[in-house]
Amino acid sequence: MKMLINSPQTVVADALRGLAAAHPELDVDAESRVVVRRDARQGGRVGLVSGGGSGHEPLHAGFVGYGMLSAACPGEVFTSPVPDQMVRAAKAVDSGQGVLFVVKNYTGDVLNFDMAAELAEEDGIRVERVLVNDDVAVTDSLYTAGRRGTGATLFVEKIAGAAAEEGAPLEQVAAVARRVNEASGSFGVALSACTTPAKGSPTFDLPDGELELGIGIHGEPGRERRPMMPAREIAEVAVGSVLDDMARAAPVDGPVLALVNGMGATPLLELYGFHAEVARVLTARGVPVARTLVGNYVTSLDMAGCSVTLCRADEELLRLWDAPVRTAALRWGR
Repeated sequence: MKMLINSPQTVVADALRGLAAAHPELDVDAESRVVVRRDARQGGRVGLVSGGGSGHEPLHAGFVGYGMLSAACPGEVFTSPVPDQMVRAAKAVDSGQGVLFVVKNYTGDVLNFDMAAELAEEDGIRVERVLVNDDVAVTDSLYTAGRRGTGATLFVEKIAGAAAEEGAPLEQVAAVARRVNEASGSFGVALSACTTPAKGSPTFDLPDGELELGIGIHGEPGRERRPMMPAREIAEVAVGSVLDDMARAAPVDGPVLALVNGMGATPLLELYGFHAEVARVLTARGVPVARTLVGNYVTSLDMAGCSVTLCRADEELLRLWDAPVRTAALRWGR
């Protein structure tokens, strides 16, 4: 496989060096694998720290900045960061108001963030943890006990980051983050497998002419494989699965935030065409869309495919979503 890298062993460090060169507003420690907002301690705000395996860019380092994350901890490709990274990040961003860990529900991430929280608390840092588990496709998978954390991570980090920017206390920032997660659902679709730099070949076998419904962001199995379908049929399955799951709590008849997310190798031409079908299905189901985001935000290296994430949006969540944000990958209003 052809890749624009120096070597599999240095791919994460090289990417971090490039991030530092492109974004001098960030403090990037390529050796320790921590990316910190340069003004993280100013203003006495709650710190937000997240992280996970590399290969999902721009998640998470691309979301470090004003109105979003205070710091991110990138691990090796598809591998959790270690507790030392998380503790280092917490110390770098704590201004005395505490730190919120945003954790995607993957076994390694959960164990390491739990350990890091204990270590940080021993050092006198107040820590709250929020688990993101929005994937409605499957309950358990190769990397997960329970639902996987996927696209709603972006919603959680943006909305909780806005609350922290406003000066909300730690308990309130954590509460709004949990509310976003509980109000969200996601469903992913793979048209091809991804290729990790270390392996150099596809991580799983997906024959030509087939797609996988309910795929995870590491290539974990989904619900089923089917012959390739047109975008309108894929949208009906994906959106229908999310809405049906969300309706178990209450009918989905109010406005939603909608994310149509590319898995890394799907061009915007296809993503916008797919969003047209997503919007059509939502309209037919009587669900108004308050805000939409289309693009590559929570990726899986070079996987072709997409995911749909919906979040029930009340006035407070919409206000926090619309609040200014300025990061490498997400910016508006400032």
